[in-house]
Amino acid sequence: MRVVVTGAHGKVGRAAVKALQEAGHEVTATDLTRPVWERHDPGEPRYKQADLTDAGQAFAVTHGADAVVHAAAIPDPTMNAPHVVFQNNLMATFNMIEAAVRLGVRRFVNISSETVPGFFFAERPFLPDYAPVDEEHPIRPQDPYALSKYFGEQLMDAAVRRSDIRCISLRPSWVQHEGNYERNLGPEVRGEVEVGAGLCSYTDVYDLADAIVLAVESDLPGHEVFYIAAPDNAGGHDFAAMLRRSFGDKIELRPLSRADSSGISCEKAYRMLGWTPKRTWRDYLDDNGRARQK
Repeated sequence: MRVVVTGAHGKVGRAAVKALQEAGHEVTATDLTRPVWERHDPGEPRYKQADLTDAGQAFAVTHGADAVVHAAAIPDPTMNAPHVVFQNNLMATFNMIEAAVRLGVRRFVNISSETVPGFFFAERPFLPDYAPVDEEHPIRPQDPYALSKYFGEQLMDAAVRRSDIRCISLRPSWVQHEGNYERNLGPEVRGEVEVGAGLCSYTDVYDLADAIVLAVESDLPGHEVFYIAAPDNAGGHDFAAMLRRSFGDKIELRPLSRADSSGISCEKAYRMLGWTPKRTWRDYLDDNGRARQK
């Protein structure tokens, strides 16, 4: 298929472009990064610079596509003014799904976020109702990032009501790759940080890219939402003991698939998307949370 990947120069977008190309798809990459007039490296995808908050540019990059992977976004609410985060993320998603509907795109993969339920960046902190968290968990966002991602999912609902497009929203947990495992998860492996609302969950970027390929190729009707996270938690801790030690009985503990379970359940993605994660923090870090030597 001809696939447009937005946010193609971010960590998720880069991995998605590579995985889609390896799966045999023709990829057009788009981002805010200015292109250069140079010879392309072998296998490099076609690139278009675009500000997707502008509807005309969104329509221009979407024209001719069979599928869209929308990964472009300001990735958290803490380093930009709230209105900038909300306006950028929501309008880029609106313009891309509007273009996809009007231009007859068959499949739209929306990169949403584990933050949608609201307890990650809350100004008035609260905890998950239960763990592992799944797609049925109540949604109560406060911050502009989680709100923009939640409204993005609602835009997918609206799109399938008014057209024949098929949409999948993926909610990845904290995305890791070779360059940031030690910095981000090393302290969790060593037990140097308190357990937060994320419950030590994480996602390997290449496992996420595999899920994106499956979503692009899926024939699931309507709009489905899937959490994407590693099956284990960062550090390999006994999840039940960790939860009780950190939060007492404030979070309901639901059945676990393994002792070192993630704080997020991906059973729906396993069952309906056919996704199987293949990577773990142990592929990158030793038991002391230090990067493994190549």
